[in-house]
Amino acid sequence: MINALICGALGKMGNVVYELMENDEDILPVCGVDVNAKADPFFPVYSSFNEVCEKIDVIVDFSSPAALDDVLAFSLKHKVPVVLASTGYDQTAIAKIEAHAKLCPVFKTANFSLGVNLLCRLVKQAADTLGESFDIEIIEKHHNKKIDSPSGTAVMLAESVNSAFDGEKEYLYGRRNENGKRNKEIGVHAVRGGTIVGEHEVLFCGEDEIITLAHSARSKRVFAAGAVKAAKWMVGKAAGKYDMNDLLKDIL
Repeated sequence: MINALICGALGKMGNVVYELMENDEDILPVCGVDVNAKADPFFPVYSSFNEVCEKIDVIVDFSSPAALDDVLAFSLKHKVPVVLASTGYDQTAIAKIEAHAKLCPVFKTANFSLGVNLLCRLVKQAADTLGESFDIEIIEKHHNKKIDSPSGTAVMLAESVNSAFDGEKEYLYGRRNENGKRNKEIGVHAVRGGTIVGEHEVLFCGEDEIITLAHSARSKRVFAAGAVKAAKWMVGKAAGKYDMNDLLKDIL
């Protein structure tokens, strides 16, 4: 049995991860860490990693970038892999993650949905086929409490598209005060409202036709399920940085 620690255990995603692990034959949530820790007789949740006394095989982090230093320190101290499921990391945080991956196994992806990662492959294929004859716009929609904008998934999709153009296209976030004809750009637009879980559309706009590739998440369970799969897959891995493409090579 794999012993998992859930960081951000009392948040919405942490709760879903806990529920999925509780019903999984291969992985068990033995404890959690959360700044809002409270007593729970069935699931110990601590306010600090310093309080953790259980043997841990893998960390699943659904908290926030603010917890990154503590997560990485615990991972390094106990030589356990970490699945980073938070979004909104700045360049300093990304540099820390890259450095940590040289010492411990790290799983990081902008989106844990199998469907979204398939969409990334499809938009790359479409961009390869359609080339410069189609303009490309990305629209992402999320709930009104989402902090980062654009979403990490929108950026991931943009990078997948841009890889077909050797990374030469620029990203244009919204079009306020942007006048004139299009340049070599990929438009990226964010919508925030209500309880939208996550919707992403990639539009390929050509002469007299539009091709739309899209994904709509109907609940947060799809992301939690992907994180649990990643956690089980990461146990025993060598130091390095892994993402959904590595996992998909094994399960598809």
